[in-house]
Amino acid sequence: MQRITITIEDELLAEIDAAAEARGYQNRSEIMRDLARAGLQQSAENATPSGQCVAALVYVYDHAARDLSKRLVQNFHGHHDLSLATLHVHLDDDSCMEVTALKGASGEVRQLADHIIAERGVRYGRVVMIPTVSGKKPRARRHD
Repeated sequence: MQRITITIEDELLAEIDAAAEARGYQNRSEIMRDLARAGLQQSAENATPSGQCVAALVYVYDHAARDLSKRLVQNFHGHHDLSLATLHVHLDDDSCMEVTALKGASGEVRQLADHIIAERGVRYGRVVMIPTVSGKKPRARRHD
């Protein structure tokens, strides 16, 4: 491990210290490493996708929005090779949240996620993509 020196604004350092205390970090180095990793992961996610990935697509939508449920179902049926499973949660009288597990080529997963998030009536959406090693197939496991 290497030691580095950085210059940072007082206000930003105060925010970092408050986050470190709230999350239980023992020192600034630990939170700075985690923040750097998170930033690098976000940059990688925003870069041109390549390879295979697994992903979690989380979105909140207005279930009464005109034909939205139908459009969402059509989108997922049109990409059935990417969609593994979906959890549906009723949040209140107007809103539902869905969490969909996706798996496939990163570009295709990103395109589907962006399309779902952009649908009229989807209020919030976010996708977390995790690269996977391509070429490996899951082993069948026996449950004795």
